[in-house]
Order: sequence, then structure tokens, then C-alpha cells
Amino acid sequence: MSKIELLQVGSYPDWDQVELDQSYVMHRYFDAGDKAAFLAQVGGSVRGIATRGDLGADAALIAALPKLEVISVYGVGYDSVDLAAAQARGIRVTNTPDVLTGDVADLAVGMWLAGRRRMVEADAWARSGTWAAKGSFPITRRAFGKKAGILGLGRIGRAIGERLAGFGMQISYTSRAAKQTPGWHHVQGAVALAHASDVMFVALAATPSTRHIVDAAVLRALGPEGMLVNISRAANVDEAALIAALGDGTLGSAALDVFDGEPAYNPAFLALPNLLMQPHVGSGTVETRLAMGQMVRDNLAAHFAGQPLLTPVI
Repeated sequence: MSKIELLQVGSYPDWDQVELDQSYVMHRYFDAGDKAAFLAQVGGSVRGIATRGDLGADAALIAALPKLEVISVYGVGYDSVDLAAAQARGIRVTNTPDVLTGDVADLAVGMWLAGRRRMVEADAWARSGTWAAKGSFPITRRAFGKKAGILGLGRIGRAIGERLAGFGMQISYTSRAAKQTPGWHHVQGAVALAHASDVMFVALAATPSTRHIVDAAVLRALGPEGMLVNISRAANVDEAALIAALGDGTLGSAALDVFDGEPAYNPAFLALPNLLMQPHVGSGTVETRLAMGQMVRDNLAAHFAGQPLLTPVI
């Protein structure tokens, strides 16, 4: 029996690539110089797309694959997949939730601690000889015992809250409805949450309705002693408003793992000493990436075997 043919939109770790190459004919879209010509050549036989959360599959790509049945996303985010185009043709879409929740929550809390206590700057202070030349690093602000706001209490938001509880934080959150979270406070709206927070964690899925939900009004409400941490999607934050607020002191500090246009982010971020930057590494551990790759393959295998999908989006 001939192998099923898949379109691979982006690169994967070697351990996943080997497994995929053994099971399928993998057409490497990301390696094609002339992508239109490549699709014209192979698109008629492709039955599945293997993609990543940052790359997705747009309407034009979906339209170029007449036999497409399934899109398997390596990542929890699927906002870069045109779900309407997929649904109109009955194409299934899967992602990789749950397996990355813990690592993303860990990074969110780590970014908060590092930003609040200025750990990166303190490391440079110690390494550069400034400690010996100028003395102790400037004192910072306390992290524990403060007020935390979680914008979006899904899997990752809840995991962040569970970690913060160990720091004696007063925890508030937004969600469509109050959840079973004894001792946590349900708040309606991003501005109200910001008013109730010393640090606000953005943990929302990105949808058209959440675009720039963290805007200038939210940043003003967080205030000059407040901190914003975003480990969700860049589109949830108005970056122009954030750069302005960090630059003029409207907002105290921020820590970001996601950026518009990444890795070609806005260079204005580099001039902000009150910003901690990470290169979108929330799920970047060996254990999680192994599990994500396995879930991509398991979803594909289930679909082509006529079995229920493990983690369907649609």
C-alpha cells in the first residue's frame, strides 16, 4: 500500500521528522523555493497538513489541496489556521493541548520572578565587574504576597494560578463564567482585572474578539508599579500601546514570550530596560516537545485509521 501524502508547513525536531518520514510521504512546503509551483505539483495528492501553531494554514493553502482531510497542528494555538475555510470543506483540525500546560505555566511564573527581581540585569551586574566597581545591585520590589490577575482561566491560566498560590498571592481571573476556584476572585473584563492586579498574566486563546484586549486602558489600570506577562499570543496585546506605556512609565514592567511578526519583532522593544524578552520558548522543553510531536502523529494516525481524533478543534 502506498504511503499517504502530507504537506509539511514547517520544520520539526529530528525525532519527529524521522517518525513522520517513515509513515508518510512528506512534502516539505517550507523548503520549496517556488511555493506556488510546488503546490501545483504535489497539491492534488495531499490528504493531510502537518503544521505548527505559529505557521498554521491559511485559506489559500487549504484551497490548493483538493483532497485535504485533516490539519494537525504542533502547538496549542490554532489561530493561524483558517477554521472557517477548513470547516466549509469538512476538514478536521487538531492541536496539542494539555501536554504543554505545565511548561508554559512554569515559564510564566519564572518570567514574573525574573522581571520583578530583575534577575537578568543582576546577572549582568555580577558578571561584568560592576558589582565590584559600584557595589550592590539596586534593590527591587517584592514578588510574593502581591495581587495576581489571570486573563483567561483555561488550562494554562489555571496552572499559573495554582503555582502562584504557593507564593501567597491574591488571585483574580477573568472567564466567561466563575469557576470552581475556592479563594480566587472572578472579575468581569480586562480593565477591572488590571485594577485588581499588581501583575497580570495573559493566558487567553487568540480569537478576533480578543485581539488587543490588553490595550492602553488596561495598561493604565495596571499602573506604574504593575507588571504584564504574556505567554499566550502576541495579538492579545496592543504592542504599540505597550511600548508607549513602558517608555513613559505608565506601566512599570512587562515580560513577553510572544511578539507580533516574530522573530522579526519591533526593534523599539530593545530600548526598554523594563522589559524581559523570551524567544517564544514556553513549550520549549525536551519532554513537552516529545509529547507534542507524538500527539501530532497520533492524531494523524487516528484520522487515517477512521478512529476518533485525540484532540479535535473541529
